[in-house]
Amino acid sequence: MDTILIVEDEENIRGFLHVNLKRSGFNVLQAANGEDGVEMAKKHQDIAVILLDIMLPGIDGYEVCSLIRAVNTKVGIIMLTAKTQETDKIQGLLDGADDYVTKPFSPNELIARIQSLLRRIKNEQSNEPAADDMILDIRRKLVQKNGEMIELTPTEAALLAYFIQAEGMPISRNDLLDEVWGFQFAGDPKIVDVNIRRLRQKIEDNPSDPRLIETIWGYGYCWKGKGSMNEY
Repeated sequence: MDTILIVEDEENIRGFLHVNLKRSGFNVLQAANGEDGVEMAKKHQDIAVILLDIMLPGIDGYEVCSLIRAVNTKVGIIMLTAKTQETDKIQGLLDGADDYVTKPFSPNELIARIQSLLRRIKNEQSNEPAADDMILDIRRKLVQKNGEMIELTPTEAALLAYFIQAEGMPISRNDLLDEVWGFQFAGDPKIVDVNIRRLRQKIEDNPSDPRLIETIWGYGYCWKGKGSMNEY
């Protein structure tokens, strides 16, 4: 049974989420503020996904996300926000969130987003070979580059695995969206570009002049890494 942590200060929303998540077969933990959310995330290492409200008393959801990501790159994080401005959504993704849901949302939409994220996290493919001095272990969400181990989020690992499997073929943003986020994803397609930017920050020697993940303007991206394909 997967464990979901709700970090939400409004008791009625926590209760609503708790009931629907339990009905869907999840084990549910709750925190009413950001500080408690961070502590629970550290204490309960079996948490699979965190539902994280942005507007929290004390430290806000952005800071909570950053603090959790600093110690756990593998847990899935979905931001819950009443804000509709694009910059607010992008900020959450840059802080390490995997997805976001804008309030008000339906229980079915949220459950679908959680299940989609869990599928990425639980991808049982392991020891995927990577190119150009890079070796990807998708199960542990680690990539080795020039002997250095780099931790990836579940979304970043799924993106990199898809690039490697494409063997240098151009991939459209829509294909990336369908493959990594799922056909039912109803959010902003710019989530692809934000996560590519985060991935480049980790694996490119010079993220402002990327050589591994090439942008194909007006279409999408292409993996340009070359080299030996070794098992890890």
